[in-house]
Amino acid sequence: MLVLEYKIKGKQIQYNAIDDAIRTTQFIRNKAIRYWMDASRELKIDKFALNKYSTELRKEFSFVADLNSMAVQSAAERGWFAISRFYENCKFKKSGKKGFPQFQNNCRSVEYKTSGWKLHPTKRRISFTDKKGIGELKLLGKWDIQSYDVKS
Repeated sequence: MLVLEYKIKGKQIQYNAIDDAIRTTQFIRNKAIRYWMDASRELKIDKFALNKYSTELRKEFSFVADLNSMAVQSAAERGWFAISRFYENCKFKKSGKKGFPQFQNNCRSVEYKTSGWKLHPTKRRISFTDKKGIGELKLLGKWDIQSYDVKS
């Protein structure tokens, strides 16, 4: 997996839309952890159950439906990652605190995997295609992304 980080240049309304997408990601992760805490006594909650729950959140909340579906699933996967890390620490009897999943209050990113964005042919702009209203942003940086294959 190749991860590239860039600074972006946009308008204030685009920055507000990015903040809204970040808050939505945080909301989904926290709801996934709450679902695990409430339902784990009766049901077996795993990664697939949390992905299914994220689909239910898309139907229930319109602001969640505005975010790209893969970004919503990625937020649920982040919740599962915290839960599975807790289980592994308990399984291997790690000394001290086991890292019980905490609710997130300072999230700083949204993870768009393969959809929800499109790179401009010049490779200097990126467009986000979900309904959050981010739009097209200018990429600032010195990395030569023309040498990297976007598909892989």
